[in-house]
Amino acid sequence: MSAVLIIIIVVIVLLIIIAVIMYNGLVTLNQRVEEAWSDITVQLKRRYDLIPNLVSTVKGYAAHEKTVFEDVTKARTQAINANGVKETSQAENQFQQTMKSLFAVAENYPDLKASQNFQELQDELTDTEDKIQASRRFYNNEVKDFNTKRQTFPTRLFAKMLHFDKDKEYFELDEASSQAVSEPVNVSFN
Repeated sequence: MSAVLIIIIVVIVLLIIIAVIMYNGLVTLNQRVEEAWSDITVQLKRRYDLIPNLVSTVKGYAAHEKTVFEDVTKARTQAINANGVKETSQAENQFQQTMKSLFAVAENYPDLKASQNFQELQDELTDTEDKIQASRRFYNNEVKDFNTKRQTFPTRLFAKMLHFDKDKEYFELDEASSQAVSEPVNVSFN
């Protein structure tokens, strides 16, 4: 065999190895993003499951606040039915706003704040908010890693061919909801 043919074969083999390494790296990062999103949805579901109990507890003390309860229930339903990162982000923003209203109502009832059931729900919700925040940070970090890998040279050249032609979306909340999450939705009634 001639030296030129050997060089061509070596170059082709190297390109195949590089493509396989890039593909495996993108697949791994894609799976991490999917896993991180799954963590978020688990925590959101946990929170959504707590809300009916919280609403029932508050209703017992503030039955005349019907519109607040309806708004919370509607926002919860929209959030549960949201699909994808963008739609879930929008639903979460709305949900956070309605939760603020619910806690504002609860603030007006000292007997409610002293209730053991309410205290337990408050603790559970605070814990869940912390877990959602941690899951969100983990997810956004994985999205950053995926997007960076996909956009860097030489992966960028092969990403479309390997069917990784879109960046992943970050799970972002608007400014007001972001503050509510960093201050666990004003759950502190002590």
